[in-house]
Amino acid sequence: MATPRLLEIRKGVLSKNDRLAAGLRARFLQSGVFVVNLLSSPGAGKTRLLEETLRRMHGRLRVAAIVGDLATDNDAQRLARSGAPVRQIQTGDMCHLEAHLIEQHLEGWNLDELDVLFIENVGNLVCPTGYDLGEAARVVILSVTEGEDKPLKYPGAFISADCIVVTKIDLAEAVEFDMRAVEANIAAVHPGVPVISTSVRTGAGLDDWIAWLDARRYETMAVGTPSPGSREGLT
Repeated sequence: MATPRLLEIRKGVLSKNDRLAAGLRARFLQSGVFVVNLLSSPGAGKTRLLEETLRRMHGRLRVAAIVGDLATDNDAQRLARSGAPVRQIQTGDMCHLEAHLIEQHLEGWNLDELDVLFIENVGNLVCPTGYDLGEAARVVILSVTEGEDKPLKYPGAFISADCIVVTKIDLAEAVEFDMRAVEANIAAVHPGVPVISTSVRTGAGLDDWIAWLDARRYETMAVGTPSPGSREGLT
């Protein structure tokens, strides 16, 4: 009897989150804010990529970030060096961000004064997958040090992605990373999803990454972003 009850509770939680996320999405679109939800495992280089992304976009666009972490504000301090406004969400023992947390941490920000908002989710490829945050784009980040089989181990995250960014490619040879193999594994779970290879250290692929963000932002602002609906079942 416990399993049906747990499923009922989970459906209720996700349903409430989806309603809040839909409201956030409407607010973002009305204000012209392009919102990107970044997912990855711990240590994939998500914060470093975001720091460089903010640095490159700041000044050209009005960018900001909300950062989720279990206990510290270390990532927020790093990202603030870009000059962009940053807010930290300390989740305690919660392994993902939810729409109500985003709503709370938007308080005091005038969305009309932002062009792009990045949400750096908690480092995890399982729990965050089922929670819509009102984003226009979801990006999954995979480092070469994690191996080629991550898309097969965590298909839900990769299925839900609008783009996949491979990081630390300057280390690919040293760790014997097989790019063709990871591309094949990604294609097996999400055919056609864009895959961008990057290295913050060398700058490789960063222009392609920024170009993808610009193109997706233009598309979102031009035609809007349909709600993804419930992501239940992807975790």
